[in-house]
Amino acid sequence: MPELSKRTRGFTDSVIRRMTRISNQYGAVNLSQGFPDFDPPAELTAKLRETAAAGPHQYATTWGAENFRQALAEKQAKFMNIPVSADDIVVTCGSTEAMMAAMMSVTDPGDKVVVFSPFYENYGADTILCGAKPVFVPLKPPHFDFDPEVLEDAFRLHPKALILCNPSNPCGKVFSRQELETIAFLAKKYDSFVITDEVYEHIVFAPHRHTYIASLDGMRERTISVSSLSKTYSVTGWRLGYVIAPPEVIDTARKVHDFLTVGAASILQEAAVTALRFPDSYYDSLTRLYTEKRDFFLSGLDSLGLTHTVPEGAYYVMLDISQYGYESDLEFCEELARTVGVGAVPGSSFFRENENRYIRFHFAKKRETLEEALNRLENIKKIAK
Repeated sequence: MPELSKRTRGFTDSVIRRMTRISNQYGAVNLSQGFPDFDPPAELTAKLRETAAAGPHQYATTWGAENFRQALAEKQAKFMNIPVSADDIVVTCGSTEAMMAAMMSVTDPGDKVVVFSPFYENYGADTILCGAKPVFVPLKPPHFDFDPEVLEDAFRLHPKALILCNPSNPCGKVFSRQELETIAFLAKKYDSFVITDEVYEHIVFAPHRHTYIASLDGMRERTISVSSLSKTYSVTGWRLGYVIAPPEVIDTARKVHDFLTVGAASILQEAAVTALRFPDSYYDSLTRLYTEKRDFFLSGLDSLGLTHTVPEGAYYVMLDISQYGYESDLEFCEELARTVGVGAVPGSSFFRENENRYIRFHFAKKRETLEEALNRLENIKKIAK
């Protein structure tokens, strides 16, 4: 048999998805893979039922149906506070493909890409698949701040791009305007792109505010904004993502996307136009919903005496497990699912540093699901070594 590709030798399967399988195996409450166990908005599912009968059932325009891109452009222009037209958008099969299309549009083999650590696990794989070299900059727990000097040291290597997940998965950090201005200053100084992952843009907890780095002075032309509908409308299985970028980048992203997947599902784009035209009150209610879930879940962790971070955005919390005596956080998570009945993700899968003291829970669940998880976590001390 011929030799397989060298670039994939270091790959494992997704640890996040693996923990879902382990949770299912042991009947654990799955707080590992970040998807809701409640329904999308009723207006959205009603529209889907309608389009299931009426169509469209054939290919949409490769880079996205015109009405979907127009509705998305109107929504994002309002929230991003920058001009966005339908021609600035490529619709992709989820933000995972959008990130890959963005990376492949601007990097060549050997280029460097700055990645904050902890990071969503796909970013490392994306850089390797592109032949690029990740340069990791640590975010320091528990507040996950970065050292501007360390960041500039990374930029002195003249990276082609920086990946910015804001709000951050896995740590829930919302980058302040001052931090974003520091990143923007360095991107302009060293002539680099910023590729954003902003899928949690509408899940931000007061007093924090989400600022789109593309809206900062001089950043529109060097920012490639990646996001999706998955988290905002609770449709992670619809796989509708998108890239927003300047014309030169979008022209290339269209070609990359075309050869990766041809196009996103036309029937889902048609249905999703309904969600993109929701009033501002929808996004206010989304913030209230997740604020209530966060406060309920964190209060429950506090009542159990468990040490955790406090997320500023997204729907993840990092639990400190250092008191339980495990050298391997993966072993801890497997035992947690098997014995306690709660699924989590080992934090080491997100950190470049040798970090084994955190596991990640998510709280995008019904209240009764979170209650059951907290009830089971009363037994967490039983797995201490």
